[in-house]
Amino acid sequence: MLTEVTLREIERIFAITDPLGISREALAIPLLPRPGGRVRRTPGGRIEIVVDALDFDAFLARLPEELRRLG
Repeated sequence: MLTEVTLREIERIFAITDPLGISREALAIPLLPRPGGRVRRTPGGRIEIVVDALDFDAFLARLPEELRRLG
């Protein structure tokens, strides 16, 4: 179980978002993971990526599709 999001996890997220052309400035990645995780657009227009505390690798596998869904 992941208890905090470190630079290691953030770099793995950037490895997905950078090739998709998503600016790092457009992302908000809270340092506290939650079961299930979530990806959503905030009212301010940023993309919030809450990391899954239970299965980070599975979360990363579905992340590209969730980002595409946001548009």
